Amino acid sequence: MLSKQAEKALVSWEPISSRLITATFRTKQTRILARFIMGYAPTNDAADDIKDHFYDRLRKVMGNNQPQRELTILMGNMNAKTGLCNVGYEEVLGTHGLGEMNNNEERFADLCAEHKLVIGGSVFPHKRVHKATWVSPNYRTENQIDHLCISRKFRRTLLDVRVMRGADASSDHHLLAGKLQLKLKNQLEVQ
Repeated sequence: MLSKQAEKALVSWEPISSRLITATFRTKQTRILARFIMGYAPTNDAADDIKDHFYDRLRKVMGNNQPQRELTILMGNMNAKTGLCNVGYEEVLGTHGLGEMNNNEERFADLCAEHKLVIGGSVFPHKRVHKATWVSPNYRTENQIDHLCISRKFRRTLLDVRVMRGADASSDHHLLAGKLQLKLKNQLEVQ
């Protein structure tokens, strides 16, 4: 499933559970590794112990001490609404989210604060249609529950995060795309 270039850059990958997987890639800057963590969090209606188990596992995967030269990208369906208000989470959230923060978002934002991540979809101003990652079957409810987060230290390498509405993904979720540029070399797109 990887391009030849990505296959050569792959350092390791590990399926953690049915909800988590991680992969690490070499970048063109030899001292910097890009670590991708893909997650599928329980819904807001799930029992607290199920949510706690997911976030405990995710914390273990993220580790307590990130290497200084590791670009961490956490992405996936976090079932967490960011909302417009970032009070108390200024270093984690921007003011361009969609909807109102839910219980899952507090857990997610706390995890991002703990691991010094920025939630990319809340940082860039876009029209509502390019923020909603999930739309209900009756088209009345739109939520921004899929996210792409990046290490705060590498925040300036994240050029944009937006929903690609035209992509046919055979899902009730829309494709979320992020555009990165490691300033030392050329662009890398994450989709």
